[in-house]
Amino acid sequence: MTVTIRTATPADDPALAALWRRCFDAPQIADLHALDPDRHRHTFVAQSAEGEGIDAVVVYVPRLIRDADGTPQRVGGIGSVATRPEARGQGLVRRLLEAAERTMTAEGCAWSLLFTGTPGVYRGSGWQEFGSTYTEGTLAPSQAAGEFRIRPATVRDAAEVAALHQAHNADRPLSSVRAAEDWAVRVPAWYGPAERSLVAEDPASGALAGWLVAQHQGEYLEVREFAGAPESLGGLFAAAGERGRAAGLIRARVRLPDGPGVRAALPVLLADTWRVTERVGMARPLHATEESVRATVTAPGAVHWYGDCF
Repeated sequence: MTVTIRTATPADDPALAALWRRCFDAPQIADLHALDPDRHRHTFVAQSAEGEGIDAVVVYVPRLIRDADGTPQRVGGIGSVATRPEARGQGLVRRLLEAAERTMTAEGCAWSLLFTGTPGVYRGSGWQEFGSTYTEGTLAPSQAAGEFRIRPATVRDAAEVAALHQAHNADRPLSSVRAAEDWAVRVPAWYGPAERSLVAEDPASGALAGWLVAQHQGEYLEVREFAGAPESLGGLFAAAGERGRAAGLIRARVRLPDGPGVRAALPVLLADTWRVTERVGMARPLHATEESVRATVTAPGAVHWYGDCF
């Protein structure tokens, strides 16, 4: 079979959307794809001469991600990878990754990042796995919220939440620098409407002191992201636990970097805890050295928040 590897054009948009609908239950992909003004030359497709439509696709998403020293670096995120079931097993993704690598290198990306449940697809193309940990446990009984006023977030909180996020992650390795369009499109795509998140108000000033994203994922309450004062975590955890128990959940996963503030607040949410290591992240050096990339993805406190997914 003769296959052409090329960059996408606007005429490919309907075929790309159809392929993503077929391969993923994620209607937000097309909206996320549209965030990049250079998306067509960052989208690599495989098309056979004999068939119709697109056989496979790989998208390179340019992002600013902080390195081990907290300095933002241009990183090539790889996402929206899909292959028609009938075209699998032909090495199309490998060829598309080669094309993406050339463009990422030419555009000055220090390294490349992706997250996957099928690492074998990417190992042969130079991406290497790295581990990350989260805390899991049984939801604790209801507890008092503490001194902060906890409530659902609203769209009016957007500017304060963005400021909390910026301050909380100012020098955090592996975190993304969010632009206004990320808050408008990317974050809601992964976290849903504002009211699904929780905020903590300072009792004296009324200013926001904390922001927590906790979502239902199957049988788990998943704590996805936090920003703000560690002292607000107890109240936020208490409110998140109430939501989880009301939904009939009995277990939770906390995907926050381990630290004194998180450890102190965890008993409010979890009656028991254990640490779990997963290896779904993969990185590939481009202009950066392998040592510097490894230092970033393994640094203490390093996290790539779920709301920054490609």
